[in-house]
Amino acid sequence: MINYKSYLIFLFASLAISIGLQMILPFPYGLGAALALFIAFPLILRKRMMSRMRGGLGSGSGSGTSGGGFGGLFGQNSDKPGIKYECLVCHKVYNARECPRCGSSMKRAMF
Repeated sequence: MINYKSYLIFLFASLAISIGLQMILPFPYGLGAALALFIAFPLILRKRMMSRMRGGLGSGSGSGTSGGGFGGLFGQNSDKPGIKYECLVCHKVYNARECPRCGSSMKRAMF
């Protein structure tokens, strides 16, 4: 799932760039730039990996996927609908937060 070779390359590149920035810039600015770099690089890497998992949709919400836009983790290409719930009070099957018939929030998940 994680390509460790590219992750290590990314990690050492950010380390080299941050050391270079600390050598070039004066003390408080170099430290701030290095910290910003160590925060920004993993976020960029995570965004790249998530866009690969979503099938290249980029930073969009992934409106066509089931499972809330989490790509291949939770059934992107599954033909069956999402989780349905059965009310424990009146036994109606629904897929909302509360039962539309009796208003109860006690439910059982049906996969």
